[in-house]
Amino acid sequence: MAYDLEPFELDFFDNAPISFRIDVNIPVTPQRAWAELTRPNTLDWCKAIKSVTFTSSAPFGVGTTRRAELAPGYVALSEEFFDWTEDAATGNYHNAFRVRSVNVPGMRKFGEYTEISPAEVGSRLVWVFALELGTSSWPVTAISNPLSTPVFRSIESDTLRYFAHLSPQA
Repeated sequence: MAYDLEPFELDFFDNAPISFRIDVNIPVTPQRAWAELTRPNTLDWCKAIKSVTFTSSAPFGVGTTRRAELAPGYVALSEEFFDWTEDAATGNYHNAFRVRSVNVPGMRKFGEYTEISPAEVGSRLVWVFALELGTSSWPVTAISNPLSTPVFRSIESDTLRYFAHLSPQA
């Protein structure tokens, strides 16, 4: 069964009731970082994510859709990108998606914002997860309360470890 979520705009990432922000430098070029974060089967390095599958054909942009499953597979999300900007000349990239539907009850809004920009060495990655709850549900509570901080920290540490072992160039 699918539960539809409410749409929102970019300002939700600044004022969501629940959010988690990753803001780190990674030792690869912005072009390489963006390529990794927007490739098929992206985030395969994260233990907390079972799979991410694009359901739209490349080239990707506003309107692109994906399906994501959180580990171990209880929560499946249908995502749609509503923001997508690539500026290879300056090395600035960002995108954002909203979850259109999820297979468990309890969420009103959920999405992610990702931004890559040049840093003194490598790139700066800003990754924001934003959530608004509707009703209570154990899978939703598991990713939305203070106990979920280790899940987001594992996404951050898995991402840092992954990019540390890549060649810096695209």
